[in-house]
Amino acid sequence: MSWLAALAAAALASGGFTFDVARHPVDGGGLSNWPGQPATFPQGVTGIGDIIYAQPLHYRPLRLDLYRPPAGASAPLLVHVHGGAWVNGTKRMGGPVKDYPALLAQLAAKGYVVASVEYRLDGEAHFPAAIQDVKAAIRFLRQHAADYGIDPTRVGIFGESAGGQLAGLAATSCGVPAFEPPALPGAEGISTCVQAGAPWYGVYDFATVPTPPGNTGPAPYLGCPTPQCPAETMRFASPIAYVDRKDPPMLLIHGSADTLVAVSQTQEFEAKLRQSGVPVKAVYIPGVDHGLIGKDDAATGAAVQQGMTEMLGFFDRTFKP
Repeated sequence: MSWLAALAAAALASGGFTFDVARHPVDGGGLSNWPGQPATFPQGVTGIGDIIYAQPLHYRPLRLDLYRPPAGASAPLLVHVHGGAWVNGTKRMGGPVKDYPALLAQLAAKGYVVASVEYRLDGEAHFPAAIQDVKAAIRFLRQHAADYGIDPTRVGIFGESAGGQLAGLAATSCGVPAFEPPALPGAEGISTCVQAGAPWYGVYDFATVPTPPGNTGPAPYLGCPTPQCPAETMRFASPIAYVDRKDPPMLLIHGSADTLVAVSQTQEFEAKLRQSGVPVKAVYIPGVDHGLIGKDDAATGAAVQQGMTEMLGFFDRTFKP
């Protein structure tokens, strides 16, 4: 039996997740993974692709994919924010997983409505456009909660890398006016806050994150004309700057051997959350690099499996006590 087959069998036996892994980039940005419209997935999960949730003036329409569990009572909503250094990526990509829609569908089968959202990248609009887009998606989904079977009082968010920064910021910046998107008619007063956050290997403090050699760092994303951004600009975009005791419970996931986003980012964020009285658990996965990439596919798969299992347990404890 191959290691992939063995991993799949073990995952099924333990109620875990099944997936294949791949080194980036995934061909076609993962877009070819969508199984059709309307989409059907195993375990009764259905998908609606390319829902337009916002149309910022002078920009392209912004879309999300929605994964729904079998019909029943309203379910908690989990919002996924993709990575890609704020310069690329799609809503159908997530770390080293070959078929991310299939993995998100497995998460939906656990009793969640899952939305994977796109946002404006740094070549389209500088910060805070991306976080405004993420919050616009949350507001849109709350506005249409009855249509999609969502419990609007139970909303969680997760994302990896650039998406981890945005997920962390969405979780800590409830009510920050600068990050609120314009409200469309009928959506006034609808909250963009979340009740749980699970960012993976994100940047949480732009002032302290090391920039690896050969990388541009956050300057293009933050709209800085030079590589060295002003301190106030870096603070403005840093999730750690908004931490207070009212923040929701958080789960942080990071590989201990990350050479792109230093693990110290998660350690600093964890410490600030604890100091502020926010319930937080940090999971440091030994020996894996950025994206939870291990020394081989087996190690990568095991790391992703651990992260997904930890995250599912966290959301279950938070939303299904």
